[in-house]
Amino acid sequence: MKSRKAEGPRLRLSIEEVDMIRELRANNIDNVNDNSALTNHLNERGIDKDDVISVKHWQSASGDYRFSIVTKEDLSIKESLIFDKVNKFVEEYSPDYTPIKRKKQSEPHLLVINPADIHIGKYASAIETGEEYNSEIAVKRVMEGIMGLIDKAQGFQIEKILFCIGNDVLHIDNVYSTTTKGTPQDTDGKWWEHYELALALYVECIETLRKIAPVDVVHSMSNHDYQSGFHLAHTLQAWFRKAKDITFDVTVAHRKYYKYGTSLIGLEHGDGAKMDNLPLLMAQEKPHMWANTKTRYWYLHHIHHKVKHKWRDAKDFIGVTVEYMRSPSAADSWHARKGFTGAPKACEGFVHHKELGQVARLTHFF
Repeated sequence: MKSRKAEGPRLRLSIEEVDMIRELRANNIDNVNDNSALTNHLNERGIDKDDVISVKHWQSASGDYRFSIVTKEDLSIKESLIFDKVNKFVEEYSPDYTPIKRKKQSEPHLLVINPADIHIGKYASAIETGEEYNSEIAVKRVMEGIMGLIDKAQGFQIEKILFCIGNDVLHIDNVYSTTTKGTPQDTDGKWWEHYELALALYVECIETLRKIAPVDVVHSMSNHDYQSGFHLAHTLQAWFRKAKDITFDVTVAHRKYYKYGTSLIGLEHGDGAKMDNLPLLMAQEKPHMWANTKTRYWYLHHIHHKVKHKWRDAKDFIGVTVEYMRSPSAADSWHARKGFTGAPKACEGFVHHKELGQVARLTHFF
């Protein structure tokens, strides 16, 4: 048995010292290491120091200070009130969509459109990370990507479209500019601005896709925007409630399943169950769908790039193909510092035949 090295006495803080540190970190903005940097940050944004409730700060790879600031105004805006207001507006407006007369197809296919990990609200500076990224670029890339995928699918007769939403469409989940877990993020605006941009983007996407074929929208819960992404999906459902050729799956389930012909498609963000377990999870959670299909696929997200799994490509398990989606978003300060850069930026899609399964892979690079 290997002997343990003798350990010296462990130093512990008293309860009073811990409470004092928490109070200083939460409330005393004068204790930021570089107070001049904070002052400049507040002045540039027109924020009165007396209105600041709390400050979180960290250093970027270049040594610059970053700040996540919560003001009295931020706290006065309750998330639930915003969502209630938006949903009420949507229900009152809820546009009428005229039914589209569609031609019968001799060789029908499913078009999967999967713009993964958009991260509206993410901010990246080219000086620091090598590539610029913000909400405007995010929205522009997604629309360009979807139009590119549609163009690449023109050789197929499309009878239905599976539009995958969620998967970190929003970069932050609250007024503190953090993820759902509480990790601070570099952002280019307020959380409610990101929400409005994402809603407008998804509405435009669905209206564009609907012109081609009926659209089935499936939302996946994700780690950056677990709550706000869920609200966004429900707002989107309310918006299109009068459109008879658009369906929604916006439940809180971690894994979603979609059947087309003899294909079974599983959708998950990619931060939950282990890849090795997904094939058996599919068989266990949807045994009837499994029994009535011949080709099965998992489309995952979260890591923004393709991946090698152990000794093989992250593709073919027994009876199931598992694949990660590329993302249109650029690396932020943290990812650049860690060296998680260089992955191709893209929106991806697939074409499925009713009997043969996936017959085409579509990629629009940026």
